Amino acid sequence: MKTGSHPEYHDAQVHCSSCGTTFTVGSTRHELRVDICSNCHPFYTGKQTIVDTAGQVERFQKRLERAVRS
Repeated sequence: MKTGSHPEYHDAQVHCSSCGTTFTVGSTRHELRVDICSNCHPFYTGKQTIVDTAGQVERFQKRLERAVRS
């Protein structure tokens, strides 16, 4: 394999701007800043925290309920 073609792999600090959680992952960068992480994402937590002004989430949930009942 050719030497020098792969980037260095570091332990990177991840900072979530939504909940403030900090954790370490492996990456080619030293620091990562994310808007939402697995600690506060609704898919992983099961809690809906998105502010929805257009009602799109409620319409989707109604469609989902109809599809499950069918």
